[in-house]
Amino acid sequence: MHAALELLGLLPLLLLSYLEALARLLLPSRPKSVQGETVLVTGAGHGLGRATALEFAQRCCCLVLWDVNQHGIEETAAECKRLGATVHTFVVDCSKREEIYRAAEKDHQIEQTFAVNILAHFWTTKAFLPTMMKNNHGHIVTVSSAAGHMPASFMLSYWLFVISFSSSKFAAVGFHKALTQELSALGKDGIKTTCLCPIFINTGFVKNPKMRLMPILEPDMVAKKLLEGILINQKMIFVPSSLNIFLFMEKILPERALAALNKLQAIQFDKVVGYRNKE
Repeated sequence: MHAALELLGLLPLLLLSYLEALARLLLPSRPKSVQGETVLVTGAGHGLGRATALEFAQRCCCLVLWDVNQHGIEETAAECKRLGATVHTFVVDCSKREEIYRAAEKDHQIEQTFAVNILAHFWTTKAFLPTMMKNNHGHIVTVSSAAGHMPASFMLSYWLFVISFSSSKFAAVGFHKALTQELSALGKDGIKTTCLCPIFINTGFVKNPKMRLMPILEPDMVAKKLLEGILINQKMIFVPSSLNIFLFMEKILPERALAALNKLQAIQFDKVVGYRNKE
């Protein structure tokens, strides 16, 4: 009986939530100012990381740039400084927590994928979250992928890569959602969270990617969408935004129809650059 009453008590909150969501849809959010904030960007030596650093540099942030490639990170730092930003660079391999154990070649590839795509989020967040919680201030961005919501089939020769990549991206989405929930439960409303989920980005990770129904994205365009989302505290950023339609269809279409849609998408690429288990 008490449970039924509690469920009824949730109806006004449910209605209010829908009205709030509708208001956010119709009324544009006012971007917050990040001037003077300290911003850590991992993987800042190239691709999306570099583009994101440049976006924040234009907003007079103090940038802390991490990347395993010293030459790349120095180039990014120079560009950011030309834009007037204060920059600190550190050569950091986010994929390595320990360098003691080595496994077989295939296992090593899987571990490396998870280390970069999800474990790096854990270690970085663990390092900085305590201070952020003490101050109840900050913003944590988790970089995932559209593959973290709806995995697609690629080439058979890359089946190991596809499984490990998609799984790690699903893990990143789960990390974001769990972190968001925990911060809410702890009352740390001053710490915001965002998860970025784009389709293929032209960063050179895969060679000649092609998609029939969607464009291949450029890093600077994705970085702009990311920054726009951060400034209005958007929880989940899909690039392009039409991905929302595919996610909705995934929830309502039967399995056979989804398989046909996936085949129609015709995702292709020539190879995964640097991936060792290939033909």
